[in-house]
Amino acid sequence: MFRFPPRLVGAAVALTLAAANPAFAQQLELKLMAPAAPGGGWDQTARSMQQALVASGVARSVQVTNVPGAGGSVGIAQFVNGAKGDGNQMMVSGFVMAGALAMNKSPVTLEQVTPIARLTEEIQVIVVPANSPIKNAQDLAAAVKADIARVTFAGGSAGGVDHVMAALFAGAVGADAKKINYIPFSGGGESLAAILGGKVTAGISGLSEYEGQIKSGKLRAIGVTSEKRIAGSDIPTFKEQGIDLVIANWRSVVAPPGITPEQRKTLSDAVEKMVKSDAWKEILKQKGWEDAYLGGDAFADFLKKETARVTDVLKSVGLVKS
Repeated sequence: MFRFPPRLVGAAVALTLAAANPAFAQQLELKLMAPAAPGGGWDQTARSMQQALVASGVARSVQVTNVPGAGGSVGIAQFVNGAKGDGNQMMVSGFVMAGALAMNKSPVTLEQVTPIARLTEEIQVIVVPANSPIKNAQDLAAAVKADIARVTFAGGSAGGVDHVMAALFAGAVGADAKKINYIPFSGGGESLAAILGGKVTAGISGLSEYEGQIKSGKLRAIGVTSEKRIAGSDIPTFKEQGIDLVIANWRSVVAPPGITPEQRKTLSDAVEKMVKSDAWKEILKQKGWEDAYLGGDAFADFLKKETARVTDVLKSVGLVKS
């Protein structure tokens, strides 16, 4: 009886498996850059993607590397120049990078990467100490309009989402955004101490950062930046208080420049499968992240508009020259 050579049998088995399970044929070996030091939001996003992509069978392996520096400016420069045309590489990005690149006058911009998808977002909140005379957003607006220099806002790094939000709040209530008194802190613990100690008027951060102190009654939340009130929350939105302020700290993933349409589709399909997986949904639940998936041309359009908006706001407060 005729016997097939073992290597042909192996090939036939592989083809049969691939036909029965397309995911088997399309498993990827990816490299994913977090353009920040370990432990932060971008690093957590990259490692969560690594976990979900492998657990869901979308990727065979995902290697995460950290390239910290200047709000992602160092990482994106390395990514754009070193990964060009590589369809197996991606980089985590987000709101903070848009501001950092504008402030640092980076020669490399988000226009040079290949947009893949927005993944998550975190709603922002403004809080005041529990004993503050400011009870709601209109009280804060009145204080800002009366003497903007006397109203101090505590938040994260200069030019980041918290700083942009302070400027947007001032502009939305009719005050001069260039005169906002914003005090940046390197860590959430430092800014929280300043707020609780009454050293600043108000604090700005992602809702999860202050949620514990809000629930314990140490801080009063005067408004959140979502379009509609968050389910199960009694914190009013700024919009329902008559102030047009909607913003979220979003995080995304992009690919290098110079990849082919086919490579882009492969990466886009992989990320879409990942966000629909049980592994990713469980991670979102554990982290307290909001699912904000937006892929394809819709994300490319969002990225362009959001980058322009951030740059315009930073110009309005004098952090970026016109």
